[in-house]
Amino acid sequence: MARIAFIGLGNMGGPMAANLVKAGHEVMGFDLAAPVLQAAEETGVKPASHISQAVMEAETVVTMLPQGKHVLTAWPDILKSVPAGTLVIDCSTIDVESARKAHEMAKAAGCLSLDAPVSGGTGGATAGTLTFMAGGSDESFAKAKPILEKMGKKIVHCGEAGAGQAAKICNNMILGISMIGVCEAFVLGEKLGLSHQALFDVASTSSGQCWSINTYCPVPGPVPTSPANNEYKPGFAAALMLKDLRLSQEAALSSGASTPLGAEAAQLYALFEKQGNAGKDFSAIIEMFREQR
Repeated sequence: MARIAFIGLGNMGGPMAANLVKAGHEVMGFDLAAPVLQAAEETGVKPASHISQAVMEAETVVTMLPQGKHVLTAWPDILKSVPAGTLVIDCSTIDVESARKAHEMAKAAGCLSLDAPVSGGTGGATAGTLTFMAGGSDESFAKAKPILEKMGKKIVHCGEAGAGQAAKICNNMILGISMIGVCEAFVLGEKLGLSHQALFDVASTSSGQCWSINTYCPVPGPVPTSPANNEYKPGFAAALMLKDLRLSQEAALSSGASTPLGAEAAQLYALFEKQGNAGKDFSAIIEMFREQR
């Protein structure tokens, strides 16, 4: 059993912390939102009134926060409250530059660190089937892996500091682009008189197959577990997809990479959000394409 502090207990962090409790770890958590903290307490997480209380006896600290600025605000408070050698893992999805700054903070404090964003959404967080993309030293990864394995089914060491965030940004840019392509194809199929099932049966078993069709089909029927069958309740909210696409474009600009489809995907999801759809699943963007026919 390990003593773990978990900072950020929202839609992703809450179930992740709960899985650590189920695995037999002692978890103390902190969140600025009192209802969220109370919900975590009901799963066995011990509530703390502030960050320093949560981390002061922890062997490992996990953060799951909205943006890079929140990580860079929280980590100094964490690092001044823990002894040298403590492992600090950030599972947030943030920009690569902020992730590297957090690693530098940890190194200066004599602590081990890992950026380990996740893929799998709230369903994966609850089921403990997340994929973790990790960046950091071999020592940090080796120490973190047994803990991450209690929250996910695939743990990949992508490289040094910031590599986890880089992998997450690239992966979700692929996802955003592919979902738009799948949605356009289904809207075209509707216009041409194809049934959803017919197009799915062809595309899911031929050259058009991808996760956005086979696992997360954006029309009701072919994949019963997809959000399309539940009024597009997320899953993975459109606002979060837009956040990740914007991170990809910031990274493309700073690195000099050409990502024209990523840029177009970001613009389309920005329009979708502007139309009041931030809280819908990202696959609901198919509705916007139908309206533009």
